[in-house]
Amino acid sequence: MLTYFLFTFMLASVACENEKKPNFVVILTDDQDVVLGGMNPMKNVQRFIGDKGVTFTNAYTTSPICCPSRASFLTGLYVHNHLTVNNSLSGGCYGRSWKYLETQTFAATLSGAGYNTFYAGKYLNEYGVKAAGGPEQVPPGWKEWHGLVGNSVYYNFTLSNNGVPTYSADLYLTDIIRDLSLGYIENQTESQPFLMVLAPPAPHQPFEPAPRHKGVFSNVTAVRHPNFNVADNDKHWLISMPPSPLPDEMMPELDRVYRSRWESLLAVDEMVADVVEALDTNSLLDNTYIIFTSDNGYHIGQFSQVYDKRQPYETDIKVPLIIKGPGIQENVKNDQPIVNIDLAPTIISLAGLKPPKTMDGKAIDFNNNITKEERTFLVEYYGEARDGTVDPKCLWNYDDENLAQCYPDYACKCQDSRNNTYGCIRRIAKRINMKYCMFADDENFIEMYDLAKDPYELNNIANDVLPSIKHWYQLTLARLLACRGNVNCDNPFETPNVIIS
Repeated sequence: MLTYFLFTFMLASVACENEKKPNFVVILTDDQDVVLGGMNPMKNVQRFIGDKGVTFTNAYTTSPICCPSRASFLTGLYVHNHLTVNNSLSGGCYGRSWKYLETQTFAATLSGAGYNTFYAGKYLNEYGVKAAGGPEQVPPGWKEWHGLVGNSVYYNFTLSNNGVPTYSADLYLTDIIRDLSLGYIENQTESQPFLMVLAPPAPHQPFEPAPRHKGVFSNVTAVRHPNFNVADNDKHWLISMPPSPLPDEMMPELDRVYRSRWESLLAVDEMVADVVEALDTNSLLDNTYIIFTSDNGYHIGQFSQVYDKRQPYETDIKVPLIIKGPGIQENVKNDQPIVNIDLAPTIISLAGLKPPKTMDGKAIDFNNNITKEERTFLVEYYGEARDGTVDPKCLWNYDDENLAQCYPDYACKCQDSRNNTYGCIRRIAKRINMKYCMFADDENFIEMYDLAKDPYELNNIANDVLPSIKHWYQLTLARLLACRGNVNCDNPFETPNVIIS
């Protein structure tokens, strides 16, 4: 009888061990590029995550702007399905439609399955502002909440600490996020799984490093790829608008921005090392997935633009993505195409749960070592205007109804416009590396690039390809812009027929 009870106890212990849920730590930076060397300062990220896990070399965002991208990250939905189309409240950024979708994020799913959940840092750009309901709101799914009110800043910020607004003037936000996360980890146990999302402001404008890091990269200058400060007249009018090229006096400013962004990331890199150490000290590291990524990329001087995102080029839409955790191979580079809508179903799947079919993304297959598995996915952006960012001093292009982000500091080169609205097909396979973009302007302007031959997107081939090829991309774009759910969005020709006018 004693032998029977011992055997039963052993079986129960094994069953509990097998049912042990993994933990998750997600670090989501703000505007961190990968094309221009934005990962170069991240030595700890490489050492503690990259060398111990998988680096995805073809990771993309669904929209090169903060709020729509973050909404996609949280819900696994394309922009046309979650309807957060830009960074404004009227554009759905923490607007009415989001309040419904907020109950369907991966955090809500894991929380409902018994996970402890923690968030610290930037959420959606309009979170906590008075018009959106104020900082007293704690989004569903988060059991411990330290959400930044408004957009990224480094000092003079307000955090909603579980619904209690707390203002800080002289503390550095990335360091506060680090301290909050370390305190949280100390209180976790092996018996209770947790999800932690850390969303520091770096390297978002105003690119402010911690005092200890100022000047570290004083000798660094902006990357001068072949598309740097070139006049390009076969692109959308916003790109080719004057001044093109930018005046020489702008070059020191571009270099300043570039190195300041790197310096602002050093506090994030330190935070990653401290979080990994805390997980290890508390015997949690081996059972924790760590995901490092960004909401979108960034450009600095490409095609005579100044510095911003919002454009369909690789600098703006390609993002870092590195994942380590139980069962994942170490020090591997994987070039299968991944989109940020894949992260929500991936986290849910790794937690042993079933992602809803309504999600547009698909869970990452970590056993897939196929070189450039074919995938066709969507990038969409909806241009902003009338947002108070057109300086009257830029008289020669002053149009506060249709333009945005026009400043003397930018040589009066506008960074956005109402008709800077586009849908792009990004198609990647073993022998295919194509981009097709159509703009919603009077011309239905088209840009098309073969990145296998033209990695810097210097040669718009839209007028050179066969009409049948162009029609295929146009039809695929229309289908993806109408897709809904994983089956249709990952296989656009499964989408019901779409009429092309």
